[in-house]
Amino acid sequence: MDQNQQELLAALRRMDLVADDEAPEFTPLTGGVSSDIWRVNLARGPICVKRALAQLRVEAEWRAPVERNASEVAWIEAARRVVPSCAPKILGHDPEAGLFAMEFFDPKRYRLWKNELRDGNVVLSHAASVGETLGRIHAATAADPECAEKFANDLIFYDIRLEPYLVATGQAHPDLADTFARLVQVTAETRRVLVHGDVSPKNILIGPDGPVFLDAECAWFGDPAFDLAFCLNHLLLKCLWSPDSTVLLLDSFGVLAARYLARVDWEDTAGLDARTAQLLPGLLLARIDGKSPVEYLTDENDRNTVRNAARAMLDGPVESLGEIRAYWREMLRE
Repeated sequence: MDQNQQELLAALRRMDLVADDEAPEFTPLTGGVSSDIWRVNLARGPICVKRALAQLRVEAEWRAPVERNASEVAWIEAARRVVPSCAPKILGHDPEAGLFAMEFFDPKRYRLWKNELRDGNVVLSHAASVGETLGRIHAATAADPECAEKFANDLIFYDIRLEPYLVATGQAHPDLADTFARLVQVTAETRRVLVHGDVSPKNILIGPDGPVFLDAECAWFGDPAFDLAFCLNHLLLKCLWSPDSTVLLLDSFGVLAARYLARVDWEDTAGLDARTAQLLPGLLLARIDGKSPVEYLTDENDRNTVRNAARAMLDGPVESLGEIRAYWREMLRE
């Protein structure tokens, strides 16, 4: 047993999840850049343990405080009060060790949405349920002073999201620096709902009772446009990854946005639609030239397609998500 596993075992015992005479089996799980994740086989069955990293696994220097681990636990608990099936049960939390234990989801019953999209299994009801659930969480936490105080994670959100995505991309495109500075300012100063911060198909399981949201370590009381734009961004990018699914991916974009916006009752819907549409092209460009580029767009022609489209929409700018969807459809037809 290596040092990591010894530390995990000690934490699990402190959380009363492992008996003193029990020797669990640890299996590292892949897929994350910001945390170490293990499947731990206990006598009572498998669980999952997650520990935040100080330096994320990317080429660029990208450091983030491990205290975000506690924010993730708090987001999960808050979200489950709104939609009990939308996040894993927390089994134990060791804030000093920067880790927590949660239920393990059987991959035979809970399928990763990213893999489903990659394999061409693009189901509109999946997108609809993601938009619906996200909208319910945002609506239930809107203008909640207790939630705002508990998730006042402005500095962490800047370090994990605004700086590596928007600030870094503005530096990579100096002629758009003022545009990105405005996006950063608007996003940072808009505080309305409990934001997940990483709503991506790689962090969503499609389960028998609806979507399960994972990896909420960017949790922040802030701008709902960030969550919506962050997720819709991936549906656009995956049109280049899986071109045979373009029509269904763009339909998923429309359905997800519509179901989400139908839940908006805390601010003017048109205003949130426009704010999301103005942010989304910045995130598109960030997934090419920011600190965390998507790993599946490796062809430089595809990357240039995204660059050119994102820059054109940022110069516009676009005023609605419907306009972005129409623009993307026409661009891919050319």
